[in-house]
Amino acid sequence: MSELLHDVGLGRSGALLGLVFALGVLLVHQGLPRHRRATLDDRIAPYLRDTPRPSRLLVPKGVGVTGAIPALLRPLLVSAAGRVERVVGGNASVRRRLLRAGREPDTDQFRAEQVLTGVVFAVGGGALGVLSVAARGSSWVVLVALVGLGFCVGVLARDTMLTRAATRREQRMLTEFPTVAELLALAVGAGEGAVGALERVGRMSHGELADELRTCLADARAGANLPQALQGLADRTGLTSLARFVDGIVIAVERGTPLADVLRAQAQDVREEGRRQLMEEGGKKEIAMMVPVVFLVLPITILFAIFPGIEFFRFEM
Repeated sequence: MSELLHDVGLGRSGALLGLVFALGVLLVHQGLPRHRRATLDDRIAPYLRDTPRPSRLLVPKGVGVTGAIPALLRPLLVSAAGRVERVVGGNASVRRRLLRAGREPDTDQFRAEQVLTGVVFAVGGGALGVLSVAARGSSWVVLVALVGLGFCVGVLARDTMLTRAATRREQRMLTEFPTVAELLALAVGAGEGAVGALERVGRMSHGELADELRTCLADARAGANLPQALQGLADRTGLTSLARFVDGIVIAVERGTPLADVLRAQAQDVREEGRRQLMEEGGKKEIAMMVPVVFLVLPITILFAIFPGIEFFRFEM
């Protein structure tokens, strides 16, 4: 009887596998190019697209996190983000760091990201709390405390990540600045105007600073004059070198001073500042390298030098 049931089970499994294989072959056959006939809409759609493509300068840089959240969870997330905003505060600082990081100054979206990160950390803390309760028989107060602590750590971690992103972006911009300034000086020296030089460099260059220059040009085309657009570049970043760069261009445009010499001088100043920063970082690293030498290598060396004398003295005694 058992052998008969075993054979019946094998037969059912074989039939199921055969059915799955047949369905797969059928789907592959139906997906062949000769079976995918274009419909009337597909044939005439390319001829109906008469609207020009929008400029890439006007396209948002990223998709919001709240756009991927189901409609049922969005009100709850918005409410939680509002509570986090009331507790933490500092919307002006968050907006400033979002601009420095190259993102849209949408504090509501960032608060939603903080809530999501806090929920993820809270789930991790809850998992640790459940393991602690199951393994050691801890109190449920520990579970609640770990969940709350995880949520707070997640909120603060997302804020720290934003600060680091802004700092890294500004460092990349500072690295790109001397090359961009030299290219602008070369374009101006060749006879280009300020706007033409910015357009040429923005079109040829790639990077964070080039993106900011293209944003300035987009603002200038939208109705703002060039000094106002460049001042927006200085306001979006926290770098003193870029602020001086903007001031130099604005003064040169308004007063007619030689712009190429100003740009070359600023590029040289940034390079010198970079060298000074490298020297300072080297000095700090040198001091940090002395810590293991003083506290580990030197005591062991002294111990090896003194230990034979101590043993000889004990032997004589």
